[in-house]
Amino acid sequence: MINKKSTIEVKGNEIAVFKYEQNDYISLTDIAKYKTDDTSAVIGNWMRNRNTIEFLGLWEMLYNPAFKPLEFEGFKKEAGLNAFTMSPNKWVNGTNAIGFIVKSGRYGGTYAHKDIAFKFANWISVEFELYVVKEFQRLKENENKELDWNVSRILSKINYRIHTDAIKENLIPEKLPSAKIQQVYASEADVLNVALFNCTAMEWRNENPDKEGNIRDYATIEQLVVLANLESMNALFIRQQIPQSQRLVLLNEQAIQQMKSILSVPVLKKLP
Repeated sequence: MINKKSTIEVKGNEIAVFKYEQNDYISLTDIAKYKTDDTSAVIGNWMRNRNTIEFLGLWEMLYNPAFKPLEFEGFKKEAGLNAFTMSPNKWVNGTNAIGFIVKSGRYGGTYAHKDIAFKFANWISVEFELYVVKEFQRLKENENKELDWNVSRILSKINYRIHTDAIKENLIPEKLPSAKIQQVYASEADVLNVALFNCTAMEWRNENPDKEGNIRDYATIEQLVVLANLESMNALFIRQQIPQSQRLVLLNEQAIQQMKSILSVPVLKKLP
């Protein structure tokens, strides 16, 4: 199942990229448009080349246990002859290949595993291939940064559960009205907000009326890491019955120290 679509822009051309079963497939149709609008003919001409058939067969033998080597040998013998024709569908149906995905419909086209797509781009133009690889790498770097942010956000939410449990067990008396309970939770959440962001949730909303979500949705990866640590610390401080005003001072000191430590690491300085 194809589960995610992205695009890269290469020399004014948009090229689609699909994530399929943890592998990246790049649109050969979009790459071929760099050369001509008759994309099927360009892909077919590339695939009827003997060197291309040998490359595709070797790639499938490396990564596809269900590949049919006998059918591949038959195609390889015919490759290069005047009467020989090849297309992605013919290759997939004949050899049980996994290197291509052919989609029909308005947003259809021919997609190939990135290894194969780069080879095709090289055949189109060596210069164009270099730009495709460069933009693809930029896309993956951005995706990894987004993944890092999401992981940090999830970690922060898990730790926040530990934090709220500590509030429930130590700061909320029995039979409080739900509105009062929410006030206590919000108050403790703002202890963390002030310690790290130097403002309460309400202050942030008043200063950012056009933004959706809350202050933590706009935190950096570094801030989310520190926030997760502060939540654990505050839960411990609450169980130790340290007053809120003292906890705020301690948490602010930790936030400053941890942010300085994290930002001193050269690799982390590059994160958005």
